[in-house]
Amino acid sequence: MSIQKSVMLVGVGGQGAILTAKILTNGLIQAGYNVKMSEVHGMSQRGGSVTTQVRWGDKVYGPVFGEGEADVMVAFEKMEAARYISYLKPDGIAVVNDYEMPSAVIASGQCEYPEGILEAIQDKFETVALNAGQIAIDLGSAKCMNVVLFGALVKALKMDEINWEGVIENTVPPKFRELNLKAYRAGYAAD
Repeated sequence: MSIQKSVMLVGVGGQGAILTAKILTNGLIQAGYNVKMSEVHGMSQRGGSVTTQVRWGDKVYGPVFGEGEADVMVAFEKMEAARYISYLKPDGIAVVNDYEMPSAVIASGQCEYPEGILEAIQDKFETVALNAGQIAIDLGSAKCMNVVLFGALVKALKMDEINWEGVIENTVPPKFRELNLKAYRAGYAAD
């Protein structure tokens, strides 16, 4: 029987979900897995949702999976976590950035950002919650928040046999390598 694993990354346009999925995909391919990746940009350049699905195993026929099939969901923003939590398996792991990015409707005052999202997820799923934005800022740039979350994802997957630092070095532009390596290490070390 072929074993498959699935990860769903969800966020808002500009947060780096797609780059994170590419780092994950590159590492899995280098490790010899059959890997498929799908991306959906829902008005992402205007702050809309971005979802990326990555599936790997001995033999994978397609990247897309349905509700209740993700082994891990990485949410770059709490409301996106709430929007896509139904894709997580009952025994899956949610890696959630404790970060709020108000949508246009919330920013305009038409409604309020929902409270208790993180707590509701923690009540139902094994959850790794971290403030990746603050960790990234402490490292020198909020733009590496995605790689902080990637470090937490690798720890949740327990896939230490892959040289993730080498993958990051080969995936990100040279001028951002050192920052992203620090971000990866900080995300992996976060509790």
